[in-house]
Amino acid sequence: MGYYVRVEPKVKVYVEDLNPEGDKTIVFLHGWPGSHNLFEYQFDELPKRGYRCIGIDQRGFGESDKPFTGYDYNRLSEDVWHVVKALKLKNFTLAGHSTGGAIAIRYMGRFKGEGVSKLALFAAAAPSLIKRPNFPYGLDEQTVIDIINGTYADRPQMLSDFGNIFFFQHITEPFATWFLNLGLQAAGWATAAVANTWIREVLFSDLAAINVPTLIIHGIHDKVVPFQLGEVQNQSIRNSKLLPFKFSGHGSFYDQKDEFNKELMKFIEE
Repeated sequence: MGYYVRVEPKVKVYVEDLNPEGDKTIVFLHGWPGSHNLFEYQFDELPKRGYRCIGIDQRGFGESDKPFTGYDYNRLSEDVWHVVKALKLKNFTLAGHSTGGAIAIRYMGRFKGEGVSKLALFAAAAPSLIKRPNFPYGLDEQTVIDIINGTYADRPQMLSDFGNIFFFQHITEPFATWFLNLGLQAAGWATAAVANTWIREVLFSDLAAINVPTLIIHGIHDKVVPFQLGEVQNQSIRNSKLLPFKFSGHGSFYDQKDEFNKELMKFIEE
C-alpha cells in the first residue's frame, strides 16, 4: 500500500507500507540514487514472516516530490521524523543503506532516536564518505566532485558507471537496466545536491549519540563506501555488531540477499 505524507507545506514524500498489520515494524531508508524499490528482495520476503515493512522515498527520489532545496541531512532526517509522527510509529527498527544509513544516523542524533528500538546500517555513508584531514578513510573528494560533474554533464552515463561498481555478484543486463531506471527516477538537482552533502557534512557526534542495539552489515568488496567505514561505525557506536559480508559489494541486500534477510530478522528477534 502506497501513500504520501506531507513533510513541508508544499512537499510530500512517498511511503510504501507493506503488511501494516505486522507485529514488528522496519522502516527502510534507501541509498543514493535509488528509491524504496532497492529493497524489493526484502519486501518480497519479510512481510511473509510477519514484518511490517515501510519504505520511504527521500525527497527528490523515487515517487516523492522533487523540490529544489532540502537535501542536507537535517532536512532529510526531519522528513523521516514527519513520517514517524504521521504513522504514529513506535518500537520500530530503523534500517538505512548508504546515504539512507547516514540519514538514519542523523535521525538518531537529532531526534534522539524517537520511536527506534533497534538500528540497522547497511554500508552506511558515515561518519564521512570522503577523506578529511582528521579522517583517512572513505573516498577522495575528487571522486565525489566527478560524480557531481557527471550528473550535470551526462546523468545516464554517470548512473550507468555507478551501477557497474555497485554490486560484487554478477548481475544480468535486465537487472542493470532496472537499477539504472531507479536512478533516473530521481531529479538531477537532487542527485547532485545529495552528493554535495557528502562533501559538506560529517556524523561523528551523531554516532556517539546512538544508544540502541545496532547491526552493521558491510560488504568487504564495497567500492562505494569502503569497508573501513563500517569498522569505524562499530568502534563508535555502543552496543553495535559488525557483520562483514564476504561476497558483497555495496549492495549486500542483493549480493547476498538470503543471508542479508536472515541476519536482519535474527537481529530484530534477538
